[in-house]
Amino acid sequence: MSDTPPYLITAEDLRAIAPEFTPDQAMDQDRIIAELGPCLSGILAEYGLSSRLRMAHFLAQILHESAGLRTTVEFASGEAYEGRLDIGNTEPGDGVRYKGRGLIQLTGRRNYRDIGARIGVDLEAGPERAAETVLSLRLALEYWMSREINAMADADDLIAVTRAVNGGLRGLDDRRRLLWRAKCRLAFIMAPGTLGPGSTGEAVIALQSALRQAGSAICLDGYFGAATELAVRQAQARMGQTATGLADATLTEALLTT
Repeated sequence: MSDTPPYLITAEDLRAIAPEFTPDQAMDQDRIIAELGPCLSGILAEYGLSSRLRMAHFLAQILHESAGLRTTVEFASGEAYEGRLDIGNTEPGDGVRYKGRGLIQLTGRRNYRDIGARIGVDLEAGPERAAETVLSLRLALEYWMSREINAMADADDLIAVTRAVNGGLRGLDDRRRLLWRAKCRLAFIMAPGTLGPGSTGEAVIALQSALRQAGSAICLDGYFGAATELAVRQAQARMGQTATGLADATLTEALLTT
């Protein structure tokens, strides 16, 4: 698994994807987003969520499971899980003690013990820690990996992803809406070092100079606008590359050597 994030997802990206709530309902959402923002991209990369499609599916699922990033603790008391031997609740009070926690809710003594062991945290002894924001992200990703959900996301199979997360199709309409929102937002994020619409500075000036040298009649102004994007697409097509309209230093170098 890579530890270098190919795309940087910010707190602003999370806010754009997440549902909007009234101020009194959004306090916990603001806190969770603020805590996730600085570390999200790096932790996703650790678990191989290295494409927009994987990230979009993962974000859609955790947004639904956490009520729009408003909680990392199940709203219900957990009493319904009392005596559930299938999830390892063997002692009185286990239902409440090991209620759902995390961005993909971890439930039952056995799951707390097993997933906790995978990340080196004794969640069986301290189940409340599963609600900690950053730890809850890792727990969700451990679950994601244990069910091999990346392959389902690669196939863009929302039904399979939802069944793997939920055990059924509960909340499918909401998950579908969130997936669409995530895809729309992530379509515009760029890898570090990439130049695209709105980029400015010396790197853009160098790119524009190289494009002009290659024959593009564009303004040399240091701003990556529509004309620069079109020139980049045309240059990429001429060079047999996928015409994304995004550029980096390798494209500038290639233009200068052709």
